Amino acid sequence: MISRIAEIKINKRPCVSPLFANARVPAAHCPAIGTGARLRAADKLQRMRATGVAAVLDTAWVMIFVLIGRASHVKGESLAGIASTSWPFLCGLAAGWALSFWWARARPGWVLAVRPAGVVVWLCTVALGMALRVIAGQGTAPAFIVVALVFLGLFLLGWRAAWRLLTAARGGAKAAGRA
Repeated sequence: MISRIAEIKINKRPCVSPLFANARVPAAHCPAIGTGARLRAADKLQRMRATGVAAVLDTAWVMIFVLIGRASHVKGESLAGIASTSWPFLCGLAAGWALSFWWARARPGWVLAVRPAGVVVWLCTVALGMALRVIAGQGTAPAFIVVALVFLGLFLLGWRAAWRLLTAARGGAKAAGRA
């Protein structure tokens, strides 16, 4: 085994990067060999950007859900009212992120995956959001739970699915352009 690793280090044959399927890294850094992945600085930056975009999109969809709900019930758009309605769901969102991060063990690209990250974030957002609303004395009618599940599921999972389709289409177009 050691001679095999030495041979690969000398030959520097490429292996698939753990972050992006089309990126290449020297085989000496390939996780399949057991030395662990050393992501290049560009890969780390791209990963941090993806995490930031995901956090902003998830938070934006939760806030849009809250604003639409408040507007449909003529509760007004006061900052205190928005905060009192949104905090349970934002806490659930943060818990979902933490749980999916732990579950994925920070695997590259975890935040953009519909499953398990998107599903965990969605279900934690709704379940903990509703539980915290009960604790805070706010309403949790069955119809509201269904609406929250559908809306947040559609949008917290939907943008991830759209991202996956767009990146797959872009990758296919690049491959077709090289052929």
